[in-house]
Amino acid sequence: MDAETQHTTTHPVEAPALLRLLEGRPRLLALGEPVHGEDALLDLRNALFRQLVEEEGYRTIAVESDCLAGLTVDAYVTSGTGDLDAVMEHGFSHGWGAFAGNRALVRWMRAYNEDRPASEHVRFAGVDGPLEISGAASPRQALTALHDHLSARVEPELLPCTARTLQDLLGADELWTEPAAMRNPDRSVGSSAEAQRLRLLADDLAALLDARLPRPDTATSQEDWERARLYGRTAVGLLRYHSWMADTSQGRMTRLLGLRDQIMADNLLALARRGRALVSAHNGHLQRAKSAMSMGGPPLEWWGAGALVSARLGGAYAFVATALGTLRHQGVDVPPPDTVEGLLYALPEDRCLIDAPEWATSLAAGPRPAARVSPWFGYSPLDPAHLADVDGLVFVKDVERADSAATRPRH
Repeated sequence: MDAETQHTTTHPVEAPALLRLLEGRPRLLALGEPVHGEDALLDLRNALFRQLVEEEGYRTIAVESDCLAGLTVDAYVTSGTGDLDAVMEHGFSHGWGAFAGNRALVRWMRAYNEDRPASEHVRFAGVDGPLEISGAASPRQALTALHDHLSARVEPELLPCTARTLQDLLGADELWTEPAAMRNPDRSVGSSAEAQRLRLLADDLAALLDARLPRPDTATSQEDWERARLYGRTAVGLLRYHSWMADTSQGRMTRLLGLRDQIMADNLLALARRGRALVSAHNGHLQRAKSAMSMGGPPLEWWGAGALVSARLGGAYAFVATALGTLRHQGVDVPPPDTVEGLLYALPEDRCLIDAPEWATSLAAGPRPAARVSPWFGYSPLDPAHLADVDGLVFVKDVERADSAATRPRH
């Protein structure tokens, strides 16, 4: 199988070509990446997202980062609040504020908004939970902010607890962020009586928010109303995550992986309700197919955020995956010619956009491409079995190391 027998039509990686391929402007347009932190891929993302904002009216850019920390970035890009260095340090999780491509995106968003009215601003959002590979954050920020919002707006007798009760039950944040808890459930606070009671209180507070404040009122702006719901989703999701961190059953890791993507999906759906949004995250989170990984035992499978969102939004959700040929500074060399990446590597373009479903149909006439094996755990090749479920495919032939490359991210 070679480039001449693929019947592959390539397009430039530009917004007009992408939207023609998608046959419209999806409400939520997701651009995936197979590896985090490569400036060449981030620069491509930035250029494409700038076009979609400036020419197509998209007004939110979301990334795979802590949703609460992202509020700091949003305040900076919309009003200039804070110092850029501090915003990059504290507004991103996983260490991703160190990437030059993310810094460039934030600077551009601030410059775009500076002389525009608030109604025309492009907003920033994180869609991940307050989670790291080593564990999860304390639910303090989300819970107390939710309680404060309700305390100012509903009758005191309707609140399920006082602010003091929350603080007493939360205890020290170090109990929640214990790194050893990710591998040792016995070190997790999630099964304690205090954590279980907090989980019930968070559920009650979130339910009270929905029941008593179903829409913004004269005392609550749209932004405050949306933020309160973010606090509610995050508090409930975090406490559920901590509870499963303390679980000792065989399903523990599958549940944790699924819960993380459920948090992402809920945040993405909230952004889609607000208006047209763009999201950048790993292909594995955004794909429609089931996600899978191995951690030394049987494969773990769960439905990712893209699958959950697609089930709700249907055609209003579009997923464009990114694949690459070489990443030599990480040991990823020229792909075998019988893989998806190998077939694309034979094309003359350094980067191009492919109609993935159309290409999948043409490939079905011959042997299915083999699955590429990654020599480095930080890179995930495209699964050829998923090609038909991808709306578009961006291919970058050679990803070079940037002179200012940051250290590898945590994920």
